[in-house]
Amino acid sequence: MLSCMQTTLCFLAALALAGVLAGSPRIVTVAQSGAADVVGNNNAALQKAAQMLKPGDTLQIGPGTYEMHNSLFVPSGVTVRGTAGKTILMKSHGVESALTDDGDYGENILRVAEPEKFRPGMGIAVVDDQLKSGWDISISSITGVKGSILSINPRTLRDYDMAKNHARVRNTIPILCAIDAEKVTLEDIIVDGNRAENAYIDGCRGGAIYMYNVKDIIVRNCTARNYNGDGISFQITDNVQILNSESYGHAGYGIHPGTGSERPLVKGCRMHDNGQIGLFLCWRVKHGSFEDNIIQDNGNYGISIGHKDTDNVFVNNTIARNGSSGVYFRQETMANSGHHNTFRNNRVLDNGNAKAGYGFYILPSAGDLVIENNHIAETRRSAGTQRIGIYKAVGTGSVQFGKNEMSGHIEADYRDGANTASGSR
Repeated sequence: MLSCMQTTLCFLAALALAGVLAGSPRIVTVAQSGAADVVGNNNAALQKAAQMLKPGDTLQIGPGTYEMHNSLFVPSGVTVRGTAGKTILMKSHGVESALTDDGDYGENILRVAEPEKFRPGMGIAVVDDQLKSGWDISISSITGVKGSILSINPRTLRDYDMAKNHARVRNTIPILCAIDAEKVTLEDIIVDGNRAENAYIDGCRGGAIYMYNVKDIIVRNCTARNYNGDGISFQITDNVQILNSESYGHAGYGIHPGTGSERPLVKGCRMHDNGQIGLFLCWRVKHGSFEDNIIQDNGNYGISIGHKDTDNVFVNNTIARNGSSGVYFRQETMANSGHHNTFRNNRVLDNGNAKAGYGFYILPSAGDLVIENNHIAETRRSAGTQRIGIYKAVGTGSVQFGKNEMSGHIEADYRDGANTASGSR
């Protein structure tokens, strides 16, 4: 008869064997030198390690700068973790060539004028003068180069006209990606877009950190910087959480949720010094929470809200020194406007430029808005630019104002399109 100790040892052995058979979570390592599962300093090394991952595993990336000729595609159910402050994914120098033949829908080969610029494994974007933004861009990878022909996968998504619209291919790509994935965590990674040496791509297809058709994704303690486009973009998503991260120096937007993104959480982040907008809610961003963020010194707006962006809450954010207005509601039809959005306990300070300056600028037909318990002010004694605290255009729906602390505006704290000031509508 087995003793208690023997029974316990047998039980532990059985658990250990079950773990081996089931595949216990592992840590797969990448380093630029020394002992690691994969040794290398570019996207190929990172992707090789990522392909070794199974659900529950962690990819640990060592310190150093990794040159990214293609995206790092992260599978479902894993964590990708850098060395805090020391792991940098840097976009490679940009290259481009004209097509010498049309790139038709569904093509898997492209004839190019300068094939020597490209090599297998490189990521590319296919565009022309008309099809160069949004969902009209085809993102693919080169699988082979033979003479003037690039073989690519996946196939093109549009018809790109060579003669009339100057169809071309360039290695403009998103850098750190989760696509068609779920339950992914990205931590402690710096992603640098090398903006000065790469062409522009907007956030539908690109971004320093980019997520598409994903669910339950966490981006924590990451930095996106200097991308010629948007810093952190996520499209067609559910429950994406951007936590304690920084996004700055981009040509476009700092953080860009869009295309039907449900339940996003952006908390404790810094979005600053971007060319256009700090936080851009694109189309159908719903039931989101945006809390404890610093959104400042962006070229046009701190926050932009528009097409069917409804039922979102903005709490305890600092929105300061943005180029035109702190919060901007874009013009939409009544059916498509950004209704039911709430702003509480935010600081909306010192926004504007030499021509225009607003804390909130609300265009038709956004309504059922709540703006209460905020500090909305121009704090600078000289050269102040936030001339109106809240501007509500004619045709805007109902806005509930309450207990906002307003000061320093040289034109008005509140103003509607009829040029009157009042505390509620």
